[in-house]
Amino acid sequence: MPDGDITGPTIDVFDGIRDAVPAALAEHLRTVRLIDHHVHGAFHKPVDRAAFEASLNEGSTDPIPDFMTQFDSPLGLSIRRWCAPVLGLPARADTEDYWKRRSELSPDELAALMLPAAGVDRWIVDTGFQGDLITTPQRLTELSGRPSSEILRLERLAQTLLESGTSPEDFPAAFRATLSDAVDSPETVGTKTIAAYRTSFDIDWSRPDDQRVIEAARELAARDSQRVDSPVLIAFGVHEAADHGLPIQVHVGFGDRDLDLHRTDPMLLLPLLRTMAPVGVLLLHCYPFHRQAGYLAQAFDHVNFDVGLAINHLGARSGAVVAEALETAPFAKQLYSSDAFGPPELHLLGSVLWRRTMGLALGEWVRTGDCSESDAIRIVDMIGVHNATRVYAL
Repeated sequence: MPDGDITGPTIDVFDGIRDAVPAALAEHLRTVRLIDHHVHGAFHKPVDRAAFEASLNEGSTDPIPDFMTQFDSPLGLSIRRWCAPVLGLPARADTEDYWKRRSELSPDELAALMLPAAGVDRWIVDTGFQGDLITTPQRLTELSGRPSSEILRLERLAQTLLESGTSPEDFPAAFRATLSDAVDSPETVGTKTIAAYRTSFDIDWSRPDDQRVIEAARELAARDSQRVDSPVLIAFGVHEAADHGLPIQVHVGFGDRDLDLHRTDPMLLLPLLRTMAPVGVLLLHCYPFHRQAGYLAQAFDHVNFDVGLAINHLGARSGAVVAEALETAPFAKQLYSSDAFGPPELHLLGSVLWRRTMGLALGEWVRTGDCSESDAIRIVDMIGVHNATRVYAL
């Protein structure tokens, strides 16, 4: 398979829709090397089928019920269609055949097949969740042959400081010092908040003074668990990251069931967006609030967004959400991500589906005369590569 071309003897991204995508646009989408600006590592230990199927369900950690399989989902169908050929099977291989073949390969062998085939030029990796289960950024680089950068989770930083014995009185200064180190580190290119999971967005986003921060840290330190769910500490972390000039990723919308989805509408972030230092804000995933995210990206110069997580999980229907994401926001404010975690199929599938759906959406605009083919190629490059380069100062 040629370097940078995910279309080869095993994958034809435009299978079934070749007539819908103009030739030059299709060729560019086949070969453009993407920046995956929000991704996690791949499994580094073998997983059984139950664990594999559980990793295909974003909303629940419960065992898959006996009456169903996650292969019978939009994501499962897409894995059988696009990933089976990479394993030497026919597209849409039978579920049992897919699992049997997959089980014959080690985690490293699976990753070495799937990761390079994604055609990603750089991974920007969030290491803050279940890092013991997945490859480090360095290992992701070794298996894919492409460099990785890192994202610092703000809640994880706060928790680590308190668990390591930092006193509440020293907490504000220690937090700032770590952020200063992150600014100076070539590996760290941004930060992330998971306020959606810890407090939701309908909190007081005003900047707390150090005394309030110390009091909140004291309350948290006195608990059995230092899991950061304090609105004061979360608002403090976001404002400090912005003051240090670090881009801030924000999980929005669709995710595990321990978040209250209706309280993760990004419109609830307006008080923060209006008052924070204007560093790059990256609204992640956003489904089903991607239209609200598009409005915010249009209204605020420092706001950007993606629909990354939704693309894999919507599978054959991902074209709808990609087209809707193109409705309002300037093209310079959108980015590509897969949000892949665990199975390396997800790192590959995000790329395949994004290329395919961008071809469908922009191909329609070209056919109807709403943009030229060169315009469409430029839009692909902005969303797939250039916007991430600018926001993260790569």
